[in-house]
Amino acid sequence: MRLVQLTIPTGKRETILSILDERGIDYVVTDETSSRSYTGVTYFPLPDAAVEPVLDEIQDAGIEEDAYTVVVDAETVVSRRFQALRDEYENGDVGSDRISRQELQAEADDLTPSFPVYVVMTVISAVVATAGLLLDSPAVVVGSMVIAPLIGPALGASVGTVIDDEDMFVESVTYQIIGVVVAIVAAAIFALVVRSLNIVPPDLVLSSVGEISERLAPDLLSLAIALGAGVAGVVSIATGTAVALVGVMIAAALIPPAGVAGIAIAWGQPTSAIGATVLVLVNLLSVNLAGLVTLWYAGYRPESLFSLGETEQRLRKRIAGLVVIVLVFAVFLGGITYASYESGNFEQDARDEVERVLSQEQYEDYQLLEFEVVMDDNYPFRNPERVIVTIGGPPGESAPALADTLHERINDHADGSVAVEVRYVEVTERGAG
Repeated sequence: MRLVQLTIPTGKRETILSILDERGIDYVVTDETSSRSYTGVTYFPLPDAAVEPVLDEIQDAGIEEDAYTVVVDAETVVSRRFQALRDEYENGDVGSDRISRQELQAEADDLTPSFPVYVVMTVISAVVATAGLLLDSPAVVVGSMVIAPLIGPALGASVGTVIDDEDMFVESVTYQIIGVVVAIVAAAIFALVVRSLNIVPPDLVLSSVGEISERLAPDLLSLAIALGAGVAGVVSIATGTAVALVGVMIAAALIPPAGVAGIAIAWGQPTSAIGATVLVLVNLLSVNLAGLVTLWYAGYRPESLFSLGETEQRLRKRIAGLVVIVLVFAVFLGGITYASYESGNFEQDARDEVERVLSQEQYEDYQLLEFEVVMDDNYPFRNPERVIVTIGGPPGESAPALADTLHERINDHADGSVAVEVRYVEVTERGAG
């Protein structure tokens, strides 16, 4: 529910009040003596879904934008006529729950901080995320998402497009581009300082850190996360619920990957930064794409009907462009996913092969203790490099031919040559007696 406060310009009193009377809206009017431009101020409650059509009708009646309008939340309205309004405008669809176009625009503006604050908060969140990644601390990484100021620009571009506010669109796109660059650069500088001061081991292997390795080779599931974040972000801002929490989700799709890209650059591994950078870009574009589609589906349109056709054409072009770019990145992520799938199949086939060999009669005294596939560091498309097989056997005995057999059998399932390392561990069994 909303409470609308509207100033009444001189000569428009009867026009405004007649509109409210025709729609069955309860209102209160007070006289205004501070300015000759206004004769009074009217206050009236409205259901959320009624704010936009009522304000548009008042605007169409010739009320200039100079007559300011204030829309605030109303906790409770006790009125039979108000209940009739709710029955008229709230029909259970998406449009019934969304806020008005005017409130949406104001909300998007409020979520975007001033440029200096935006840059500072982005740098801080990137630095905190980088520290959390190097420490392999999920809690710290999550903390970096909370302070990231990304939800406003991420959703502002979509809002600006559907309501035909090109200034908002350009500003939001500029903020997003600068935010990604600033986050990666800040993460790289901080990681370089940390490494040069030996705060972390200088020979740290990035693939050995769980929080980092999972973002060096992202897969198609990352795309689902970004699209979900975009839809959830738009739904939250359009309905005025849980915006802060969804902002964390959007930051989760952008800040940690940007931190990983910066770390890879600081470690002198630009090829390792490719996967993380692609993840940042595809997530950013997916959030914008989901936002555009969701806002248009929710029924948001430009204020002027004369610009509706032009806005629809511009929207289609931007959606088509985003879809094409996202699909290109999706192919890249699909390649990583397929490489991971192939590696998983190889690991399973190689393990099965080892167990089949050990099940033979001549190796009945031996048993498989551990099996490990070591991947190479050719991010983002990693391949098996070495297989380590740990076998338990009787004390003082070994089977030299076993290593050759395992090497041959395992490489039958590999696309390239894979080294096979066989380790023997003496196993002594004692009877119960």
